Amino acid sequence: MMKKYLIALLAVISLGYLSLIPVASAQAPRVMIPDFADLVERASPAVVNIRTTEKVQVQQAGGIPGMPEDQAEFFRRFFGVPIPGVPSTPKQTPPKQGKPEEADRGVGSGFIIESNGLILTNAHVVEGATTIYVTLTDKREFKAKLLGMDKRTDIAVVKIEARDLPKLPLGDSSRVRVGEWVLAIGSPFGLENTVTAGIVSAKSRDTGDYLPFIQTDVAVNPGNSGGPLLNTAGQVIGINSQIFSRSGGYMGISFAIPIDEAMRVADQLRTNGKMTRGRIGVALGEMTKEIAESLGLGKPRGAYVRNVDPGGPASAGGIESGDVILSFNGREIAKSTDLPRLVGETKPGTTATVQVWRKGATRDLTVTVGDSESTQSAGKKTETPSTNSANTNSFGVGITDLSDAKKKELNIKSGIEVTSVGDGAFAKAGIRPGDVIIRIGDTDITGVKQFETLVKALDANKAVPVFVRRADSTLVIPVRPK
Repeated sequence: MMKKYLIALLAVISLGYLSLIPVASAQAPRVMIPDFADLVERASPAVVNIRTTEKVQVQQAGGIPGMPEDQAEFFRRFFGVPIPGVPSTPKQTPPKQGKPEEADRGVGSGFIIESNGLILTNAHVVEGATTIYVTLTDKREFKAKLLGMDKRTDIAVVKIEARDLPKLPLGDSSRVRVGEWVLAIGSPFGLENTVTAGIVSAKSRDTGDYLPFIQTDVAVNPGNSGGPLLNTAGQVIGINSQIFSRSGGYMGISFAIPIDEAMRVADQLRTNGKMTRGRIGVALGEMTKEIAESLGLGKPRGAYVRNVDPGGPASAGGIESGDVILSFNGREIAKSTDLPRLVGETKPGTTATVQVWRKGATRDLTVTVGDSESTQSAGKKTETPSTNSANTNSFGVGITDLSDAKKKELNIKSGIEVTSVGDGAFAKAGIRPGDVIIRIGDTDITGVKQFETLVKALDANKAVPVFVRRADSTLVIPVRPK
């Protein structure tokens, strides 16, 4: 009886344990690799091959009577033998200029965005071309007209005279997710309508001032440039533009221009033939963790202003060298490369609110955006510093007061010039002779005596930001006095 009871009890306990075992394998979602066949069938007719040519001048050298020039040149160079009926030292005649001939320049890709023949591609595909030929998948070939191109963003718009063409739908590149499937269609190495697939590896990859690229592992090679990057819905989310390569071929990383950015540029190109950008006249520097902490920002953020163009929009609006721009027209600046994009897409003449970080606090300034094509003021070269009348402070840094002429030349109100640095804390931090110290922490430097008093009172164990004018840039150099 007892034995039967124990067996029953063990059975109940076993069932209890089994009920606690997770059934992850039964509940885990099944992930299927997408079948791109239908998508490719729909999208391919709207992807085009772009071939470019240029006119080259062909020289016609003096020939040898009765013999083709290539054969005569062969005998002269490699055998050195006299040719029958020709003097051993033939009369040299200057080469004749032949008629310009059309020579192949390169191949690339593009895609139709409007059924009337409007095509989007890369600027580097068509730049410098004498003639642009567009070939459709049905083998029809057209001469295309370049409506406009923008080398900064590598966008170009061309037009062919055709109607009722298939076109690709445009997606929303802001909704692209890392890890989603994508595919590219193009003409790698001139092989028309080649399809490759992969996933999005990263977003907002910075490789330039004006474009946050989409990074993928899609196989993209020379000739794919200008072709579409498509999502699984068949929508264009980018234009394949660059590859990272040490060999010239695909190495697992490729970059595409987000379609939202591309269309913003394309709309101006097709309307005006050129791209007009806003400009405020600042030079930017990298914001590091050390600089951010020394300025009291906590984490690296914003765009650090190295220099302000005298008389430019930023200068007129009150922005100073050493400021950190935290937002532009209400849009946060996470890193320095964000600012040129936001300013660039702002219409010249627009009044923008700019929030800056200066001396441990935020300030709201108003700047009227200028035109990027307007003449920009050039900074003057800083003269070699004079070592006369230099004082040496407790940190072993040789310094001297600035003359009014030097302040005017550097476009600063005050500061002191470094004449020597020795081997102390300032030297270890990277300050060097010729630098002009304009601020330490939140205090502007007005002269040698004030600087000496200030550095003596610094916390020896805490890094302090030293604002240094070097050539035409203002640098923030964290210095730990100890």
